[in-house]
Amino acid sequence: MIAVAERVGTHSHIRGLGVRNGEVLPVGDGLVGQVEARKAAWLVVQLIKAGKMAGRAILLVGPPGTGKTALAVAIARELGAETPFMALSGSEIYSAELKKTEVLMQAMRKSIGVRIRERRWVYEGVLEKLDVRYDRHPLNPYSQVPVGGTITLKTDRETRSLRVDSNVIYQILSKGISEGDVIWIDEETGRVSRAGRAKGYGEYDVRPRDLVDIPTGPIYKEKEFVYTLTLHDLDEMESRSESILSIFFGAPSAKEIPPDVRARVDKTVKEWVESKRAELIPGVLFIDDAHMLDIEAYSFLSRAMESELSPIIILATNRGFTRIRGTDIEAPHGMPLDLLDRLLIIRTRPYTPDEIREIIKIRAHEEGVELEPDALEELVRLGSEKSLRYATQLLAPARLMAEQRGRSRVMREDVAEVSQLFISTKESSSYLKELEEKMLK
Repeated sequence: MIAVAERVGTHSHIRGLGVRNGEVLPVGDGLVGQVEARKAAWLVVQLIKAGKMAGRAILLVGPPGTGKTALAVAIARELGAETPFMALSGSEIYSAELKKTEVLMQAMRKSIGVRIRERRWVYEGVLEKLDVRYDRHPLNPYSQVPVGGTITLKTDRETRSLRVDSNVIYQILSKGISEGDVIWIDEETGRVSRAGRAKGYGEYDVRPRDLVDIPTGPIYKEKEFVYTLTLHDLDEMESRSESILSIFFGAPSAKEIPPDVRARVDKTVKEWVESKRAELIPGVLFIDDAHMLDIEAYSFLSRAMESELSPIIILATNRGFTRIRGTDIEAPHGMPLDLLDRLLIIRTRPYTPDEIREIIKIRAHEEGVELEPDALEELVRLGSEKSLRYATQLLAPARLMAEQRGRSRVMREDVAEVSQLFISTKESSSYLKELEEKMLK
């Protein structure tokens, strides 16, 4: 059993846009720099909350490694902890099993949540301790996945340790839940919800806005449980329920969901909303590498923006003038001009060395890497001369190198050595030119 200290994802440290009283903090909620872009994103959040984003979408443009995905994640976090966030690459719509429009429709339905209220038996308390047990990935022997663990919950009356399976552990890690947070675990479904940060646990926390009281009474109790499903979840449930084979033999439902199934789901959700049993939560559909979409996909998105059940659509691209896929026309960012006219475009800029330094500090803290000052400066140099992504990717190998040498802190020599072992994109290009004649074509 080992205590969790690993980074769950590239953007797991992001908590919001880092805006206080309308002013953008230089460093806040896990974001650094990009003041102009974050200000624009904050205004977009205000438009969304005011219900004034109908028929429009957002386009993030900028060079690689300038925080476009981080900005999209931050917008979703600003809209609420349970706001659905669906990330998709533009190339993912080309499937041999599904139509392009079906892939996009499913992505949109996954981006719209339905918050349902029910009375459930739950385990509730402050997460006092989290121990995660890891094992090798069944398909990839070079990576580890959580396979279970133990959590310790506490209320004002009792403290209790619970053994939980990988599903619960994965939810805790993916939602960024840490020790000191108040959580609920549904006994029947195993769904984990975060209520907020318990008062008295880490007053230095950068987001004191979600402080909650330590739960009272027993850990195991009956209470109103609020959870969120997506429209796509409900579509799949409805699709399976209409299949006799699925009922008797557990056969999988069809990959493409018929329109009449979605119509029934929409009708049911509308009835729930009218009876106050549920409420809709429009989420965020983030499509990275949007220039990979083709003219048919752009046409679908233009129509989808006008739908009543449409999430907040955020596109991102690092391309300049390029050909619109499926045509012979060149256009800005490879997108039709009529679509661009309907987008709020936000630009991101390359980071300065000072901003790179702060980003590396945040990522090092997130990954549990202790850096000596000279090691930090070496990483800043690499990030400035080569790329920020390259510098941050060296954190884990440098830590492993330091541990093999019996040290807990990474020194400059560790960073220098791993930078020789793992070359950057620029060095790779030079290597290809040097050995161009010997490379296969």
